Amino acid sequence: MRVYLLCLLILLFPTAAHAVIAKQEMRPGIPASAEYLIGERNKPAVLLLHGFLQTREFSTVATLARGLQDAGYTVLSPTLSLNIPNRAQSLACEAVHKHSLDDDVAEIGKWVNWLKSRGHRTIVLVGHSFGSLQLLSYLSLNPDPAVKAYIGASLIEAQIGATVRHALIAQLEGRIHDKQRSLITQTLSFCKKYTSTPEGLLSYVRWDQARVQAALKQSPVSTKLIMGDEDKTLERGWLKALQHMQVPMVIVSGANHFMDGSHEFDLLDHTLKSLQAIQQASSP
Repeated sequence: MRVYLLCLLILLFPTAAHAVIAKQEMRPGIPASAEYLIGERNKPAVLLLHGFLQTREFSTVATLARGLQDAGYTVLSPTLSLNIPNRAQSLACEAVHKHSLDDDVAEIGKWVNWLKSRGHRTIVLVGHSFGSLQLLSYLSLNPDPAVKAYIGASLIEAQIGATVRHALIAQLEGRIHDKQRSLITQTLSFCKKYTSTPEGLLSYVRWDQARVQAALKQSPVSTKLIMGDEDKTLERGWLKALQHMQVPMVIVSGANHFMDGSHEFDLLDHTLKSLQAIQQASSP
């Protein structure tokens, strides 16, 4: 009887049958969730990561996730916990931030393992904005062999405003060495006032443009960037610096940092083309 009812529900609500909310405990007392959109088994699975302090409901990644599923791809869209149990809302800049890049990377690894446990042996990492940076950080630390490629949209470094980076790093390292636990307020990414522990802040601040470029060069998997030429969030010269590296990249004319409006279709189209090329390259 239960099997009959389950089959009936699948027939009546086919979309719901292909979307699942997955949950895992990231650290003791810190559960987190991801939306699992089920696609065709012969296509790569996509792990899609949102930007800084956002969630999987952020419009850029939510729209992209639906478009990829419509094209037959399985998509896992986690919301990073940021050390908040069952986080479901974006985290305000003014909050006290007790998360670190190390925590983010560990959670990415757990979601990769979750996909593998569901039988996915070809996984592509796709990120937006700071999510692209976090995925690069994961790739720099012995990623799982099931991860075959990386696509970064609107890739950005950890911006710190007018602060001199090497001086800030030295200050943070000194506080950590002296075991000073007091919180620090600093510009980070789009936050003018970001309050964090010295350890947490340092983990992000270390990722300047040079380190991002090095991670791209040393990536153990194929990489592709999708950037907008009207992205005012980027530091001056960042696009040219990436072009000088000759990293595979598509520049979307007129697109801003969020690839919104009609450029949502450009982001989806270029992501699909990259996934198709990855699938063809991995076919026997």
